Amino acid sequence: MTTTDPAPPTTDTASEHRCVRPPRSPVSADWPEWLPEAAVRALAGCGIERPWRHQVQAAESVRAGRHTALTTGTASGKSLAYLMPLLAEALGPADARRTGSRPAPAGGRPGSVRQASVADLVRGLREPTALYLSPTKALAHDQLRSCTALRLPDWRVGALDGDSSEVERRFAREHAHLVLTNPDMLHRSVLPQHARWSRLLGSLTHVVVDECHRYRGVFGAHVSAVLRRLRRLCHSYGADPVFVLASATSAEVAASVSRLVGVEPAEVVVVDEDCSPRAEVTIRLRQPEQGIEEAASRALVDHVSRGEQALAFIGSRLHSELVALSAQSRLSELGLQTAAADGLPLVEAYRSGYLARERRSIEARLQDGSVRGVAATNALELGIDVAGLDAVVIGGFPGTMAAFWQQAGRAGRRGGSAEVTMLTRDDPLDLYYFDHPELVFSGRVEACVLHPQNPYVLGPHLAAAAQEMPLQADDVRWFGPQMVAVADRLAAQGVLRRRARGWFWTRPDRAVDAIDLRSAGGRPVEVLEAGTGRVVGQADPQTADRSVHEGAVYLHRGELWLVERYDPDAGECTARVADVPYRTSAQSVSDVRVLGRRRSSRLPRADVFLGDVEVTSQVTGYLRRDALTGTVWDSTPLDLPRRVLQTQSMWLTVDETLLAELNLSQQELAGAAHGAEHCAIGLLPAFAPCDRWDIGGLSTVLHPDTGACTIFVHDGHPGGAGFAERAFEEVERWLTATWDRLRLCRCETGCPACVVSPKCGNQNQVLDKPAATALLAGVLGR
Repeated sequence: MTTTDPAPPTTDTASEHRCVRPPRSPVSADWPEWLPEAAVRALAGCGIERPWRHQVQAAESVRAGRHTALTTGTASGKSLAYLMPLLAEALGPADARRTGSRPAPAGGRPGSVRQASVADLVRGLREPTALYLSPTKALAHDQLRSCTALRLPDWRVGALDGDSSEVERRFAREHAHLVLTNPDMLHRSVLPQHARWSRLLGSLTHVVVDECHRYRGVFGAHVSAVLRRLRRLCHSYGADPVFVLASATSAEVAASVSRLVGVEPAEVVVVDEDCSPRAEVTIRLRQPEQGIEEAASRALVDHVSRGEQALAFIGSRLHSELVALSAQSRLSELGLQTAAADGLPLVEAYRSGYLARERRSIEARLQDGSVRGVAATNALELGIDVAGLDAVVIGGFPGTMAAFWQQAGRAGRRGGSAEVTMLTRDDPLDLYYFDHPELVFSGRVEACVLHPQNPYVLGPHLAAAAQEMPLQADDVRWFGPQMVAVADRLAAQGVLRRRARGWFWTRPDRAVDAIDLRSAGGRPVEVLEAGTGRVVGQADPQTADRSVHEGAVYLHRGELWLVERYDPDAGECTARVADVPYRTSAQSVSDVRVLGRRRSSRLPRADVFLGDVEVTSQVTGYLRRDALTGTVWDSTPLDLPRRVLQTQSMWLTVDETLLAELNLSQQELAGAAHGAEHCAIGLLPAFAPCDRWDIGGLSTVLHPDTGACTIFVHDGHPGGAGFAERAFEEVERWLTATWDRLRLCRCETGCPACVVSPKCGNQNQVLDKPAATALLAGVLGR
């Protein structure tokens, strides 16, 4: 839904909010005159007789050489919008191809457009190439199937990923017009071996970045650096590709594209008016009486028993399996059919970790209707071609509104009415949206947050760029103003060598091998089976001290493992299968030291700051809790190293006059600050799209660096991820929402829906919900 759509009618009860989004009639357009007839015939052969207007608007913008972002709803046909200019380049006459120059942006800098050169003219004699990037392998292969279905013998398309054979890689490198890949392969294979890929890079006219709202936080910063390295190498080969970005409906699109790609916001054309047809969809927000998984299982059974086809999104791999098994069992108990005509289950699970052929089989069964219910992780959230479902059940808010609409968009994609139900958990974020259903029903979404100048991300990529081609001072145009300082720091560390002509990589190893795009740093901790040494799984290095310490109960693929030994220096632990009747939770202490302030602002009765901090944390022990009741059995001390993290944080200091008026005891004030911190962290993803585990916090009655009662909320990644900065910018709206959640929560002393946090290092001790509510009311001047 665009923000110009009229507000849908709503119905409210104590446990459910409901709205009906009316159907939308399509608005079509003529095929562009520049699209070759062969392409029009091929598209018609796939059932596409006419394009929607937004598809043509985006295609015309791309064809004119402008970076273009298409941010329309799920199933609005974004692929066709970028396929049209790609097909025109590949199939059209040579004299109609782009030469590499692009028109100046409105209000752009003088000289920002590179003039056609000899290299451009030489490139014009080559066949044009294009690159398609998706965050997942599965989505790229889905696009490959769609492109192959066009049956255009003169248009060659190849996929490149970690499973590609040498023959497939050679075809992509030497023959393909369009190469479908992911940022990881671009980073690890194409860019470091750019000389072998000179045909692709030197003739590159377009780069398609699909599902670009996925590139946020540290992952987004890494991908931003990869795209800047790509643009730099293309420029060296005489190419200047147009970027086409496809995204779910998003906010601040031009600014987000600017941060991701490294172009000026004024250079980005945004197409966001969705002209595709939309079925009538009933959306429900429901507080289930039972747990999320049981409610999702019951909902699947209800839909399947009515002859409907439904999909339930569940947060974890394990729970998706359990929901599917539970639904099958319920169907059997009701005496209903449990197997399809093909003999396979009527309800299946779908998650990452399945073999490709297993996932393809489930997708095919969804499309032909033989499977009636699927419990899936967000592996089915992306644009894989599974559509036309009667109902979608979303088991808990999926983290961002963009993800919510991506999942909801699976319902009714072939026309006809459909139903979407979001089941809320007892946590601040889910219940914030339940308390404010208009935020969901309006269709508005968050802006994408990333921090491309994070030196901990930028530094390794500058090393990789220097190995690809020596860095020079004018490369700041690609990497931003911090490049020189970061490159000099790398030279001082011996990573690069500074010479008169720039910065050089002189080491024998590959710089890219030290970079994992999907990690904030450090190598994963391997979980080894005791006795055999078999690798059972991996733990994230940032959380390993808490999850796989000696004595920890580790859950892997539905089995409980007991960790017998943990060696953080070696990056491994040893565990054995153990069906123990308890679970473990880590105890930790932390401290924050202010290194410097960057920005400041003012709330009615508190000062707010953004700056650099040093966070010191240490896991000091763990509790054993009864698996059924949660009762604490005992506490065991641990001797683990202190961890130091330099990152970005926002913090607020409470006015002394307000504290005097509140007249709280030291214990009450500590509980107030701690409770406000917990609830605020739980709600931050509504304002800065992040995972709750991407951020951390600390509250104190009197902090030595501020001399005041202080609440810190910091990024959980070295150098920052942009979340704390967004929190600073949205502080009044964010803390107002936090206060709202506290005062609306029906509990008296605190619960998981307001101040009790699953990640609290001191086991949620010293929490005071009434005092936290009063403290935030005062800070906000309420």
